[in-house]
Amino acid sequence: MAWKMAWKSVLANKLRSFLSILGILIGVISLVVLVSIVSSATGSITDTISSLGTDLLSVSITDDKENPLRLAELDTLMEEDDISLAAPLEQTSLTAKYGYTSDESAVVYGTTNPYFSIQGLTLGSGRLLLQTDVDNMSYVAVLSYETAVELVGRPDATGETVYLDGIPFLVVGVLAEEDSSSGLSLSGETTLEVYIPYTTLSRVSGSSRYVSRFYLSAADDTSLERAELAATTFLLERFDQDEDAFTIMDQSAIEEAMSSVTDTLSLMLGGIAAISLFVGGIGIMNIMLVSVTERTREIGIRKAIGADLTDIMVQFLVEALLISVLGGLMGLGMSWVILQIANLFVGETMTLRLNLQVAWLAVGFCALIGTIFGLYPAMKAARKDPIEALRYS
Repeated sequence: MAWKMAWKSVLANKLRSFLSILGILIGVISLVVLVSIVSSATGSITDTISSLGTDLLSVSITDDKENPLRLAELDTLMEEDDISLAAPLEQTSLTAKYGYTSDESAVVYGTTNPYFSIQGLTLGSGRLLLQTDVDNMSYVAVLSYETAVELVGRPDATGETVYLDGIPFLVVGVLAEEDSSSGLSLSGETTLEVYIPYTTLSRVSGSSRYVSRFYLSAADDTSLERAELAATTFLLERFDQDEDAFTIMDQSAIEEAMSSVTDTLSLMLGGIAAISLFVGGIGIMNIMLVSVTERTREIGIRKAIGADLTDIMVQFLVEALLISVLGGLMGLGMSWVILQIANLFVGETMTLRLNLQVAWLAVGFCALIGTIFGLYPAMKAARKDPIEALRYS
């Protein structure tokens, strides 16, 4: 009975009810869409990290003790039974140009041949970097698939010459499309990625030829801990037993760090969006107080014919709850539509999905807000004196 009366009251004041629902609807959309975007982005990033495998170690040297690590020492590290491959990596931004095309910014990586195997990158055409390229500081380059298409105009760019900061580089290979690591920048444009010999990058950029960052791969998935121990032992001996001279991170540590950051971001965005739900709740309280005043005579008549305090209170509380839940359900529907539209623009970089856990939490939160902010107007209605209420006009 209370639900039927509440529904009739909502329909009797369509515009006012819609405006009350709108506040809750906007709050739910903000909460669900923002958290769903963060959740989808987290899943995409985690999948990317996981695709690199579980046998990868990342090493950064922060203090070389005035005795920097040399490139040849990585070969010594690879002699360890539990370490399969080792490769240095340095990167910089250089201006890339091909033929008469306009200059474009490219991320240029200086590395060696094992890096491609460590990262699981495969060749689409041509060849990868060779040890002789590193030894001779050759001006050769391997392009990502997207870079070949964007810069040269076609994926088969092997044999072409590209210019990095005005220096000609012979393209000796192009990565496979499915394994190319290029992505999109914040502006939505393709990020150009070029791989050149480690020693050549040192010459071009004027940086040191010593190694401050490198990657390792374990012999197999079960020997990652032993590989990390072997690398730690090697580096401790190399840097006077100083544990603070370097850091070693494995895939699980990177995933945990990423998960911590995204969880914090979800809580922050969720908290900001929840504020708008409270604002919507205040709007419901305001409308319900107006409704109580307008229906004073109705309350008096109901009390005169036998309705008790609980009946009146439930009637108005259910009405506030109905408005709030309706707003929540409509907000969920709109959130799904918005995410589907957004998927048309983000393309293949990630897939935005409605976070069902957050969706149900939002509906429950709406019900709670409807109850909390509808309680005072309901109590005020229930406490009206029936004689005074009948006299009201």
